[in-house]
Amino acid sequence: MGIELRIDNLSKTYANGVRALDNVSLLIPAGMYGLLGPNGAGKSTLMRTLATLQEPDSGSAQLGDIDLLGQKDKVRRQLGYLPQEFGVYPRTSAEDMLDYIALLKGLTNAGERRDAVGWMLKRCNLHDDRRKALSGFSGGMRQRFGIAQALIGNPQLLIVDEPTAGLDPGERNRFYNLLAEIGEQVIVILSTHIVEDVTDLCTKMAIIHKGQVLYQGPPQDAIAQLNGRIWQCSIAKAELADYEKRYQVVSSRLVAGRPLIHVYSPAPLSEGFAPCTPSLEDFFFIKIRSWS
Repeated sequence: MGIELRIDNLSKTYANGVRALDNVSLLIPAGMYGLLGPNGAGKSTLMRTLATLQEPDSGSAQLGDIDLLGQKDKVRRQLGYLPQEFGVYPRTSAEDMLDYIALLKGLTNAGERRDAVGWMLKRCNLHDDRRKALSGFSGGMRQRFGIAQALIGNPQLLIVDEPTAGLDPGERNRFYNLLAEIGEQVIVILSTHIVEDVTDLCTKMAIIHKGQVLYQGPPQDAIAQLNGRIWQCSIAKAELADYEKRYQVVSSRLVAGRPLIHVYSPAPLSEGFAPCTPSLEDFFFIKIRSWS
């Protein structure tokens, strides 16, 4: 069995009274692990805590045999972290900056570090721009550099927050292939609003809302809970409010100018409803609604 991350009863309340984490407990094995939740759910607080950037009020976290909250220097040598916004020294080249980060992560042998930096720059499609100042990078190039700095040093725990913002579809696919390859040996926590990415990439996941864990397990198990319970219907825009009063409407999106609604119901529905293959998005919306 590979390395595991065990989180027990993590809680965090900010000075303004917001309870960002409310007794969060998760067992995260090696592989790709999806973290889903709306804005303000507590995902970023959890990730910043795991990345040793802030302290919880209570609880514990263990990465293999490392106390994640008490042995922060040790954790940082095993950690790769790509936040949504990350700062760099703008006049430094990508190569020099990556070399410095590799040194911080414990790659002290100059030859090994040079080889690791060169290999990572090629892997993230930045080798041709390695001597360019980071201030001259486009948004997509900056994101690829962020990926490179997170991956350098062979981390055992990789935390990525909305990692494909600014990437074109080809870059996005390359990055996810890279993550999937890395995730065979290490823990990769993927926080994203793109629910399909969790369905496609992650073997396990959790849904967090208002600081609490609402679900943890395989995405396919979550979807299977809704088999035979999701119905869809195309309606007029003026009817939407009425349908929302009468049914448990999971979602609504415009198709050819008309709302296509998904409705949760254990019993079959008439009135133009057709059975619909459930998705992880359906499950996600149901879990975060008060009527679920």
